[in-house]
Amino acid sequence: MTDILPKESIVWKLKMLRTAASYVNSRLHAVKAQTLVVASGNDELLPSRDEAERLRAKLKNCRIRHFRDNGHKILLEDGFDLATSIKGSTYYRRSRQPDFVSDYLPPTPDELEKAIDHDRLLNFATDPVMLSTLTDGRIVRGLAGLPREGPVLFVGYHMLMGFELGPLVTGVLKSTGIHIRGLAHPFLFNESSEQLMPDTSYFDLPRIMGAVPVTGVNFYKLLSEKQFVLLFPGGAREALHRKGEEYKLFWPEQSEFVRMASRFGATIVPFGVVGEDDICDLLLDYNDLVKLPFYDTIDKKINEGGLRKLRTDSTGEIKNQDMHPVVLTPKVPGRFYFIFGKPIETRGREKELRD
Repeated sequence: MTDILPKESIVWKLKMLRTAASYVNSRLHAVKAQTLVVASGNDELLPSRDEAERLRAKLKNCRIRHFRDNGHKILLEDGFDLATSIKGSTYYRRSRQPDFVSDYLPPTPDELEKAIDHDRLLNFATDPVMLSTLTDGRIVRGLAGLPREGPVLFVGYHMLMGFELGPLVTGVLKSTGIHIRGLAHPFLFNESSEQLMPDTSYFDLPRIMGAVPVTGVNFYKLLSEKQFVLLFPGGAREALHRKGEEYKLFWPEQSEFVRMASRFGATIVPFGVVGEDDICDLLLDYNDLVKLPFYDTIDKKINEGGLRKLRTDSTGEIKNQDMHPVVLTPKVPGRFYFIFGKPIETRGREKELRD
């Protein structure tokens, strides 16, 4: 910098910076507004990542987004979109309180391409095949059997780790223009959960693609707006199953979603997915993890903040909706197969389906 500025100017600027920093730091505790801190991982001038963590500790309502490959001038660099970061962190809203349904903005073409690119390796390795069922019961390759008008409820099996989600949502959207809104585990929307991830923006993609926390209110709102809704009745217990439970359904004895769907005359499309066992083996499951020393501390940390309250009215294994890691070993990949069953009409059957 001495080649650009005289020594006296640099000293003066540093003194000004120190004074300004002291002024700001003394007032950080008073900031109540929602704050999004954007930090570059490749900043060669300032320790942006460390500063972001410091600010998060000081500000009461703060979220961080780290961008590992960006540099000092992140707002001017290609591949970074501030609007996308605001949407992904759920900081865009129309009213005082956030509403995951009415606040949602559909993905831009660039965001959709990034979502597709995110699963490009998985799509290349598994080359997903999609089959659908026409109203006459005939199974065809492609998605000609899917309804084109909502409300529609897709009800399906959750593969291990939810590997089917990316190819499913982006594949249907790109092929048909149908934008599926998923009912997702609250873990994906919990601020504490973000801090457990290697990258704090780990959950931004599902939010940008339309996922909402799985609640009765959100389910009601989506159907009332004639949306295409995605529901996995087995939830986390199905997606994080144990060894020997491949393709086993963990669904409630009472199909609670049917009454809600019939209230709006929604079309129910059941679907199944196979292929997870052709890409990986489950090396360590939950039963293995609980035998490890100190895992109970990790388990409490992952599921803190009321995340254990999901499915409290259920019995049996379905009520176990806790999140936990699993250890996988890759195999030579096989294909993913999606099959969408014959659409089930509830319109006109409201009385029958209340029985």
